[in-house]
Amino acid sequence: MKLVKRHIYGEALDNARQFRAVCIVGPRQSGKTTLSQMIFGEKPYFNFEDPDVEAEARQTKSFLQSLKEGAVLDEVQRVPTLFRYLQGRLDASSKRGQFILTGSNNFLLQEQIAQSLAGRVGYLELLPLSYAELKAAKMDGTVAQHIFTGGYPEIWQQKLSVSKWMAAYFQTYVQRDVRLIRNINNLPAFTRFVRLCAGYAGQIINKDALAKSTGVDAKTVQAWLGILESSYIIYLLQPYYENLNKRIVKSPKLYFCDTGLLCYLLGFTSQRAMLNSTKYGALFENWVITEIRKNRFNKGIAGGMYYFRDSAGNEVDLILEKDDRTLAVEVKAGKQFKSDMLGGVRYWLKYNRTGSGILITGSDRAIESKIDESIAILSWQEVIDV
Repeated sequence: MKLVKRHIYGEALDNARQFRAVCIVGPRQSGKTTLSQMIFGEKPYFNFEDPDVEAEARQTKSFLQSLKEGAVLDEVQRVPTLFRYLQGRLDASSKRGQFILTGSNNFLLQEQIAQSLAGRVGYLELLPLSYAELKAAKMDGTVAQHIFTGGYPEIWQQKLSVSKWMAAYFQTYVQRDVRLIRNINNLPAFTRFVRLCAGYAGQIINKDALAKSTGVDAKTVQAWLGILESSYIIYLLQPYYENLNKRIVKSPKLYFCDTGLLCYLLGFTSQRAMLNSTKYGALFENWVITEIRKNRFNKGIAGGMYYFRDSAGNEVDLILEKDDRTLAVEVKAGKQFKSDMLGGVRYWLKYNRTGSGILITGSDRAIESKIDESIAILSWQEVIDV
């Protein structure tokens, strides 16, 4: 099995030199355990998914006292009492990189760290494999293959059936583990809700419509969106509403953290079916924006990503904050350039003259355009450089 070097590797090392502990969060099967053991392989490893290990760790004080040189603690959110004792342990020594904590629930970990370990822990988010990582490992393919397969390492490394893997992942992680976070008893409604979310990928969320279609109230929809986001199934892209003296749409847009799972939820069983679907444009947009997000996380950059849409319908798919400037990014799945693809970016640049703009297309090579020299037109492969 070929291991893919993760581009977040350097950030993880830097955090281990800077902080007394490092916390790596991300969805299950994204490679957190592999990364931790690659970097900190000399430390003892404990997986709290194992009931015996969890029971041992619940004897928190004696458990930590036995770890003289620290340890890698996997799925650490399962033993919340550990965080309070860990605070004292970290305060007793100024040594850096003592403990490596990993987990698949961002909300629970952030809550515990904020309460007990603030300032003591470096915090990293590891998403599934990026196109940049796969290309560096010489495992890349067509854009359709990347969208349909997604980025979970096991699928690429072992050349597994995407549909079968995603079916098992959905059943074990989403239907079992994720819903247990809030003790969701109505599994059919929750499953229906997740699949309805797939239909909203790349769109502004209408919570009332989601509630009506699911058969639950709006408060439940809000809670379930939070669960899916904290578990790295979806993420919500917030609107950019500074500058421009116009009323801005304030609901977030919904995207999936992995397009392979999104394709499964939409019912696609082949790349051909996906390519021929009216959903392909939304899938391509989801993939591009997720790739940019992965690249930023791998560099230790959190936040700074928004979308723009005003009440008149002027819209830009992605606004990136980069070095006190803004980059307006438009995403179009088409391979042939048309001038009207630049409408949203041109509108943005009219009011943000210090910013810049790009168009990312489904073309396999960069497109030279003499229509607007202020906007770069890129192929999908060039998402690596955004």
